[in-house]
Amino acid sequence: MSIDWIIKIVSNNWPMFLRGAGITLLVSMVGTVLGFLIGIIVGVIRTIPAPENRIKKVLVKFINVMLFVYIELFRGTPMIVQAMVIYYGSALAFGVNMNRLYAAIIIVSINTGAYMAEIIRGGILSVDKGQFEAAHAIGMTHFQTMISIILPQAIRNILPSIGNEFVINIKDTSVLNVISVTELYFQTKSVSGNNFRYFESFFVACVLYFIMTFTVTRILRYIEGKLDGEENYSMCKEEEETFVTRNRDAVSC
Repeated sequence: MSIDWIIKIVSNNWPMFLRGAGITLLVSMVGTVLGFLIGIIVGVIRTIPAPENRIKKVLVKFINVMLFVYIELFRGTPMIVQAMVIYYGSALAFGVNMNRLYAAIIIVSINTGAYMAEIIRGGILSVDKGQFEAAHAIGMTHFQTMISIILPQAIRNILPSIGNEFVINIKDTSVLNVISVTELYFQTKSVSGNNFRYFESFFVACVLYFIMTFTVTRILRYIEGKLDGEENYSMCKEEEETFVTRNRDAVSC
């Protein structure tokens, strides 16, 4: 490996590397957010208790089967195959010529949604069942219980898994080069094809991928720490003084 070549490659091609890194972050970020929203919808629907009404019960069962198929299909097939089927397959079968960037976001979103659905469902099931029972006892519907009580706790519990999906998406966007999305891997392949210095070119790509994933990981850890709050809690000064005064009066009595 030649340091001089690395410096030369970066200095001559930094706009391409920067553009590729930007597309990678854009697709992975938007895809993770949309996939998270899909996951919430699917996860909440899959935790709906079976209704007593026979027709509603059959309908809920049918929806759950369809969602199960969606989850297993997209979790059980590689994203690179999904990209080929969705982008080229839709053009051949239905004559739909999708914008490559939009297609990339759709592919990552749908793929992430399948994983997020199971992550969120697991987070929902991790919340104590007594909270479901208490909410239903006071007349709250399933969706009211989810929005007001369960999901805030579940999302906090699964935040590390959500962050992990984001990091995975940053790396997995490299497979989107099969539909000519100009993300970091695609740009690096173009650079290496121009100068025939594959090792040095992809070494630069490795460094950029590491910087992106490491930065995202640090940011998510910081957010987790903020959500956790302080390790040690103390009463406000006024409350502490009131507490001490009341205890002193009780002892004097």
